[in-house]
Amino acid sequence: MRSIRLRIIVVCIALVVAGTGAWHLLPTEEENDRPITVGTTDEVSSLDPAGAYDAGSWALYSNVYQSLLTFKPGSTTPVPDAAQTCGFTGGGLTAYRCTLREGLAFSNGRAVTAEDVVYSFDRMRGIGADVGPAALFPTLRSVTADGRDVVFRLGARDATFPLKLATGAGAIVDSSRYPKDRLREGDAVDGSGPYVLKEYRPGVRALLEPNPHYRGAVHRSGTPVEVRYFAEDEQLASAWRSRQVDVTHRQLPPQVLSALDPGAEDVRMTEATTAEIRSLVFDVREDSPMAERAVRQAVAGLVDRARIATGPYHSTVEPLYSLIPRGFVGHSTPFFDSYPEGAEAVERAEELLREADVETPVTFTYGHRAGETWAAEAAELRRQLESTGLFRVRIVAAEWKEFQKGYTSGAYDAYGLGWLPDFPDSDSFTQPLVGRDNALHNGYASTRVDRLIAATQQYGDRARAVGDFKQIQAQVARDVPLVPLWQKKDYVLSTLDVTGSQYLSDGTGIWRLWQLGWI
Repeated sequence: MRSIRLRIIVVCIALVVAGTGAWHLLPTEEENDRPITVGTTDEVSSLDPAGAYDAGSWALYSNVYQSLLTFKPGSTTPVPDAAQTCGFTGGGLTAYRCTLREGLAFSNGRAVTAEDVVYSFDRMRGIGADVGPAALFPTLRSVTADGRDVVFRLGARDATFPLKLATGAGAIVDSSRYPKDRLREGDAVDGSGPYVLKEYRPGVRALLEPNPHYRGAVHRSGTPVEVRYFAEDEQLASAWRSRQVDVTHRQLPPQVLSALDPGAEDVRMTEATTAEIRSLVFDVREDSPMAERAVRQAVAGLVDRARIATGPYHSTVEPLYSLIPRGFVGHSTPFFDSYPEGAEAVERAEELLREADVETPVTFTYGHRAGETWAAEAAELRRQLESTGLFRVRIVAAEWKEFQKGYTSGAYDAYGLGWLPDFPDSDSFTQPLVGRDNALHNGYASTRVDRLIAATQQYGDRARAVGDFKQIQAQVARDVPLVPLWQKKDYVLSTLDVTGSQYLSDGTGIWRLWQLGWI
């Protein structure tokens, strides 16, 4: 903010000195009309909200679609968006009612109805796409409409249900434009969010313009925005250096992030309070070499997170020793407490494999999304494991969509996957990652973990769930369906003539492009 205030003062002084002749110091009308360009390496898997459960897709959904609830910047409590009011009914946590706002319309002009909301949820759950968000609603039993009211009935108490409604999984679609039993094809979007998708080239660009039909929690009209998608983080860095983009968000290369100067006068930098984590995920199905728990425990003990953090990631991430990251209710460190390090870790791994009668070296396939940083991480993991003589690792890289198909179909024995919380609650790291029918599609299921997850969801006062969350993390450290690797913060960079970049991201999964504007 200091550099921006100085710039405004300098411009004002110049105007006083030069009088009317100083008009050329201000942005031209043509420049003001230019869309703000935002660069990212996140990819949109699908424009249909029933077909994607990833950061890139949900970032776009939060602008072109509308959910019943949303999050205000910096807040972890959902507020009405498409809804006028929402709340649990009957004194319990098994029935939730929302009343739609009056005057809602999709970008095509058609009125939004309660029946559209019901259709959106029934359709999303009915399609059940492999990489879709249906896994986020295991307690949802039915959705019904009554006038402007929508009633959700749950099979168990779930205090986190309103938080889930505020995510991309709760996106409302036009029932006349989206097929009931399959994903919509093509690049058209009919939503009721703050923006209209005017142009779209997959993997290249998305042009967004303010939606004149929007009614909801956002009270300011946004500036036209062009999102530019980059396949590699270095491509994004090059575009930023040459100022082909005005804003960057997710992900500049680690070596670029590590060299950032927070005090630079020519750049506005915001450290976003996200809780992105990354894990080494195992396919635990019977035909995988990782089906044996002793093998997974051996790997868990051999992984040196510090070397990964300081090597491929240039100290832009911090080692993580649990399913739930720091800053969230119930965080603990069972992967640190239960597994030895150094030479003792190798001895323990040898003992585990010997007692389980596992022949060494254990050969397995490790998959990762294509990209220099992820390739460097994979190489470091392979070096650590193969240096013990206990493992032999075959690395496979694939572009994002192909990688998604690979891990959901069991093509990899292990794979690296990043995760951003869907909503600001510890439940966003438990139910979707280790609950039954989880989003990782790795075959893991635990009756005890499911029971503990259900126990955490019954408390409106989340502090009361701390004990259950810690038990979940301890069980995961024993079963090892995944190995937590690191946690990081996020960074947003913008040029000095852009305002609002500090509100773009705050860890709630919402990409507030409408907050961006020209100074």
